[in-house]
Amino acid sequence: MNWEDVRYFLQLVRDGSLSEASRSLRVEHTTIARRVSHFEASLGVRLFDRLPRGWRLTEEGRALVPSAEAVEQASLAFERRATGASSGVVRVTAAPVITSHFLVPRLGAFVNSHPEVTLELSSSRATSNLMRGDADVALRVGARDVPPGLVVRDLCRVGYGFYASPKWAKRRVAERVFIGFDETMRDTAQKDWLDTHAHGSRVALRSPDLLAHLAAANAGLGIALLPHFLVTADTLQPIEVEGPRLERPLSLIFHPEARRLSPVSEVLRFLTELTKTHARLLAGPS
Repeated sequence: MNWEDVRYFLQLVRDGSLSEASRSLRVEHTTIARRVSHFEASLGVRLFDRLPRGWRLTEEGRALVPSAEAVEQASLAFERRATGASSGVVRVTAAPVITSHFLVPRLGAFVNSHPEVTLELSSSRATSNLMRGDADVALRVGARDVPPGLVVRDLCRVGYGFYASPKWAKRRVAERVFIGFDETMRDTAQKDWLDTHAHGSRVALRSPDLLAHLAAANAGLGIALLPHFLVTADTLQPIEVEGPRLERPLSLIFHPEARRLSPVSEVLRFLTELTKTHARLLAGPS
């Protein structure tokens, strides 16, 4: 059995179409089709039904997915152990506002004291990339849908509140206008909390991007739900609402094999100490 065949099979399963899988793997769709056909021939099993509107997993194919994922994890763990220790590259993924407004401004001490480590920062929200080895560490607010096999270490709490330009602070509750989240944020505590308090009020715009919410609030477009640490400008004022505060856990997520590598271990230690030091900033006013 060829590991590359397994990799192409799993990518097609995850993306659901040859075109999407070809973009993910950066190869021609004919290459994926050929690889999967070769995999089927080597196993003697039909994994997909070729339909006019796409490829659909057969029952036999669906039954083999967990085994294929186990092969994937073993291969990635081997690659991590073989190359990670010598490369010194640690890939960290976090939400954009965590990366740009909390993490990057505080990296100086770590970068200066660890010249052997190179950090690669990304803002993917998926935790599945940790299982595939596309990232070593994730820093997540309100971690959910974490695949089995990953370690989740809760660090502290991130507090949220409503903020707006001074003109909105003077408005009556019935006149309030909000900046909302779109449906890509559905089933998140942030969207649920905002929708509850904004019920019956006008929503001027929707976006999943908190930096867009911050810019909209600064532009006077309405009231935005923002993490407290993100609000540093004097142009915004807190808007009080009834009910409990909104807080979400901030967690480190990583593969247990990754922390055996010295560079990853150093980054995990740094992130743990950093968030502990700034726990009050992240939690916001009590």
